[in-house]
Amino acid sequence: MSILKYNIPFEIDSPERTIYHRQLILGKPFLRKIYENWYQEFKLSISGLPSGILLELGSGGGFLKELIPDVICTDIIPLPTNDMTFSALEMPFEDNSVSGIFMVDTFHHIPDSALFLKEANRVLKKGGEIIMIEPANSFWGRFIYKTFHHEPFLPEGDWKIPPSGPMSGANGALPWIVFERDKKLFSENFPELKIENIKYHQPLMYLISGGVSHRQLVPDFAYGACVFIDKTLSSITKQISMFMTIKIVKQ
Repeated sequence: MSILKYNIPFEIDSPERTIYHRQLILGKPFLRKIYENWYQEFKLSISGLPSGILLELGSGGGFLKELIPDVICTDIIPLPTNDMTFSALEMPFEDNSVSGIFMVDTFHHIPDSALFLKEANRVLKKGGEIIMIEPANSFWGRFIYKTFHHEPFLPEGDWKIPPSGPMSGANGALPWIVFERDKKLFSENFPELKIENIKYHQPLMYLISGGVSHRQLVPDFAYGACVFIDKTLSSITKQISMFMTIKIVKQ
């Protein structure tokens, strides 16, 4: 085992594993700033949303509530940081009551994409949005996820993933499958949900941070230089990105 890799003493689907991940996210400056940047994108979107419930699905080890105090943080895993605990396939909200659904690395763990989108369409208000940050099926992203990541990354897959635990069940390519490869099918099945934008980004920053599995690769003071390099690379081609931000609006 590499000396750079953490030896995490908890099962992947256990609450203790997610709590440990939260400690790592908050304790690693690079990783925390990456999350802060993602959360800022969520926060900036709020002014354009109708009034209603703000919801984070799959909050996990994150800390969105620090930036958006009104957000309801939820997860299928029972965690002490949850406001509510439930499945994204059965959300305990009235029809047309939610204005924003935010997700970070959550969609590719949802076992049935069609059922989730049906449920999201039910609870979203007109003008409400789903904003998710997910793995990118780019040339670089596909190489990294297939070679070094423990989760399956199967671009040939369908809209469902095999039954498993809430974290061990996954297909990192699922967002690309639903919103890019099968975009026509998505539009036909969910005409009220419009893909507003898909933005590819961050070729290197997450790798440099070490994520929640490895140690940070550079000292904290190098953060600014790394951001500059990362943005420069992102502007060249989307094929060297590791993540994509997907925005969906209910018409």
